[in-house]
Amino acid sequence: MAKFEVYQDAKSEYRFRLKAGNGQKILASEGYKAKASCMNGIESVKTNSQDDSKFERKESKNGKHYFNLKASNGQVIGTSEMYEASSGMENGIASVKKNAPIATIEEV
Repeated sequence: MAKFEVYQDAKSEYRFRLKAGNGQKILASEGYKAKASCMNGIESVKTNSQDDSKFERKESKNGKHYFNLKASNGQVIGTSEMYEASSGMENGIASVKKNAPIATIEEV
């Protein structure tokens, strides 16, 4: 089952990562000072992941592909891993669309 993992990083900021049912990380957040803000970020992912126009498809300087998921205000709420090919990136987007709405939340 897909899940959002909520954790604190080395700077004591709250972050989440969305993992697919197979344990693969498919989306990671920025750092949040407050846990409540992090939880709001998760809800924003669940909502915005169902709108394809909220996915910003990008290519890095080294030619790898990745995507950002943006909120209605244009702020990035999650960033993917790097993919060798655009097809991998599209599979990642499809996985976020499928898994985010049903993912459980787990604190780690």
